[in-house]
Amino acid sequence: MPGRGGAGQAVGWRVQGLLAFSRAVDALNAQMGRVADWAVLLACIVSAGNAASRYAFSISSNAWLELQWYLFSVMFLLGAAHTLRRNEHVRVDLVYSSVGPRTRLWIDTFGLVLFLLPAMILLAWMTWPFFLDAWGRGETSPNAGGLLRWPVKLLMPIGFALVALQGVSELIKRVAALRGVTALDLSYERPQQ
Repeated sequence: MPGRGGAGQAVGWRVQGLLAFSRAVDALNAQMGRVADWAVLLACIVSAGNAASRYAFSISSNAWLELQWYLFSVMFLLGAAHTLRRNEHVRVDLVYSSVGPRTRLWIDTFGLVLFLLPAMILLAWMTWPFFLDAWGRGETSPNAGGLLRWPVKLLMPIGFALVALQGVSELIKRVAALRGVTALDLSYERPQQ
């Protein structure tokens, strides 16, 4: 029977390794969430500063407007994985709230495998050449005083890849919970803290 304990131990190490990977992805996307939070503040400052300079001094620049758009892209594309990590994404709740925790785990597992991961991998793959083309040409905005375009286009494959990574992390946690290795809080309407 020593072989059995060894196999069980190997499975335990693999599960623990996958959970460690999941924690690393969670930490990465928590940091990206902080970046997205700061982008909100910066976008508000840029917007207010641009409006004040335009109305008070009749001075404006397309660069400031484009910077606001770029910051919105940072908010959305880098914040999406953080939102998934916190289980606060938008759901169409027809069944989810009326089923038990184990069924929720299965619903999430199938949704991650069949929908989220294929879509995010496809979008990351499709947007990479879009960025490469802009970077290779040194693409800039056609507007007077506009900004370089490739940095914001780089956010697309990065953002989709981060959501895909977070999807893998969520899948690991749900499979571990289904196997009874760990517990997982699946409530997505959390009380305000």
